[in-house]
Amino acid sequence: MELGLVGLGKMGGNMRERIRRAGHTVIGYDRNPDLADVHSLSELVDSLQAPRVVWVMVPAGAATQSTVDELAGLLSPGDIVVDGGNSRWTDDEKHGAELAAKGIGFVDCGVSGGVWGLENGYALMYGGAKEHVAAVQPVFDALKPEGEFGAVHAGKIGAGHFAKMVHNGIEYAMMQAYAEGWELLEKVDSVTDVREVFRSWQEGTVIRSWLLDLAVNALDEDEHLQQLRGFAQDSGEGRWTVEAAIDNAVPLPAITASLFARFASRQEDSPQMKMIAALRNQFGGHAVEKK
Repeated sequence: MELGLVGLGKMGGNMRERIRRAGHTVIGYDRNPDLADVHSLSELVDSLQAPRVVWVMVPAGAATQSTVDELAGLLSPGDIVVDGGNSRWTDDEKHGAELAAKGIGFVDCGVSGGVWGLENGYALMYGGAKEHVAAVQPVFDALKPEGEFGAVHAGKIGAGHFAKMVHNGIEYAMMQAYAEGWELLEKVDSVTDVREVFRSWQEGTVIRSWLLDLAVNALDEDEHLQQLRGFAQDSGEGRWTVEAAIDNAVPLPAITASLFARFASRQEDSPQMKMIAALRNQFGGHAVEKK
């Protein structure tokens, strides 16, 4: 089948290559002309035969909104837009309604696989009407990992990105657990080879995972992570997961703590700990450290 693909960065560029390897035609547009097959969204739409499918892989928020708005004016009834970025599920509901008013279908798709997806395949979670999903199915099949699993029609519009959001929240908590365990092992004198302890967990343990494999890769490159600063950003999906938990009264203590740990990583000097130190000094005469 033919596919228009908007956004050819690290993920989008590799996805274009994987879909092409499966025998499909992909016409890509990116603001970087060195990456693009065409030089405008209008040219991309004109290059596709109706009914068209255009997959959007641009940053969530304003960039996705402007792309969807422009496509709404260029596409025809019966065409389909797929948002494969990390959009919030509430934006999907808005985009779906806007496009439906013009007779254009909409599918949201959470994509996981990162830089490894080109060779290993991408885990896909998509939401939308059955007929729209069916129209995009050949591309889903090209992108997913080999085997029975790795892709799911999660439900109606918004379900794909909601599922991917929860996936990323779980990822936050798993990474935090590995990080805390690593720091404790590094701290004690009795454990003399933390990297090999992590490596030993890769086989036969209940905590083995791809994340653990990647942790071992990182330790092989920099055994004590001395080349890195202890600073971690968040993509926004961890925050959305916690907000959704609050809205639905679902307790998420591990995921919430892992998100707050990232916030703490960005503070060179914790304002909260200043108050803790001051209070300990006031009630117990405990020593404080001056700047």
